[in-house]
Amino acid sequence: GYAGVVRFRGVRIGGISGIFKSHDYRKGHFECPPYNQQTIRSAYHVRNIEVFKLKQLKRPIDIFMSHDWPRSIYHYGNKKQLLKMKSFFRQEVESNTLGSPAASELLQHLKPTYWFSAHLHVKFAAFMQHETNSKEELPKATKFLALDKCLPHRDFLQIVDIEHDPNAGDSLEYDAEWIAVLKATNSLVNVTQSSWNMPENNGLHAKWDYSATEEAIKEVLEELNHDLKIPCNFTLTAACYDPSKPQKNMEPVHIINPQTTEFCAQFGLTDINDRIHQAKEEGSVRGENEEEEEEEEMDSTGSAEEPSEYNTDNSGLSSINPDEIMLDDEGGDEDLSTCSVDPSPDHPPDFSASFSDIRIMPDSMAVSSDDAMDSTNEELEKSGVTKQVEEKSLTERPLKRIGGNENGDSGIKKIKRRNQAIYAAEDEDKTE
Repeated sequence: GYAGVVRFRGVRIGGISGIFKSHDYRKGHFECPPYNQQTIRSAYHVRNIEVFKLKQLKRPIDIFMSHDWPRSIYHYGNKKQLLKMKSFFRQEVESNTLGSPAASELLQHLKPTYWFSAHLHVKFAAFMQHETNSKEELPKATKFLALDKCLPHRDFLQIVDIEHDPNAGDSLEYDAEWIAVLKATNSLVNVTQSSWNMPENNGLHAKWDYSATEEAIKEVLEELNHDLKIPCNFTLTAACYDPSKPQKNMEPVHIINPQTTEFCAQFGLTDINDRIHQAKEEGSVRGENEEEEEEEEMDSTGSAEEPSEYNTDNSGLSSINPDEIMLDDEGGDEDLSTCSVDPSPDHPPDFSASFSDIRIMPDSMAVSSDDAMDSTNEELEKSGVTKQVEEKSLTERPLKRIGGNENGDSGIKKIKRRNQAIYAAEDEDKTE
């Protein structure tokens, strides 16, 4: 659920981890080991503060990465081929509820040159042209690519050449604007389960613009003496596994990461892990929310919370994907809504225009305008997607979620591994 921006050889790379769930979107980062049945799920959910911080960025982003697909991105690629390979996506694609609405917001705001995602276990390329806010603004476009699961006979690897500074060093570097944004938004840090909205220009907040000024960015550069190199300060915080000394049923402990501590101290930021640890010791996290956890187990939609700014908690996990490896998650769907990035069916996007600031897209990643608008042209291989047999019906698949046993006992929830036998027998992959 965290976000970040770094640089490598002049290429600016941003990303946000986790998936979108509306009932956890407006909570703080409060989870820490040992996890319970609620926090083991919510720990990987995207938070509104991370989206808010990324939306403060003004300088161009070269690459953005997310686990979840941005909602509506499937309208800008070969949707027909996507639904041929993953037919169980059809209902959510047609209702425009597949993917993360938070990621869609970021896609519209950041307009990165490339966007890479995972999660849905299928190779899919798209080309999205962004609208300009003024005549003076140069048009931008994003090339989206998701890859398949890392298994035999699957399209899980692709090489993309990206322009960079050949004279730059080979170390990761801090991004000065991102550090300035972190410093500006430090007062918004929240380590509780309380739901809250980010500041907006709605008359309720004295300040709502936390973007970095040129002076703030200059101060960050001066703090670092213009040396943005990220230090190689990795430190072991847990003993390596020793197979000769197995330690079963060990409860994980909450460890404060020294790298994070050093980073926060250097820039005067709140160490969220340390703050959570302090709150836990004081009993303000576990003690105050003990009863809430029981209620959320019975009603995981967060009905006691204020209404979310999104009225959906679907993010692709709501699609029953037979290939997925996932933790047991709460059930129940909320009302579905559409997202503003959906192109108008009456005015399909024009992908034929060329853009001066868009780098040449490799042929294997190209998507034609015919493909993007679901043309009847059957020559669909421009995205490099190999032909695959259409998925079996869901009734022939084993259930992917695990809950209680046959006697109705809840049991311990585990990670369920799909396609385990495929590593021993290649032919089984052909039956998927």
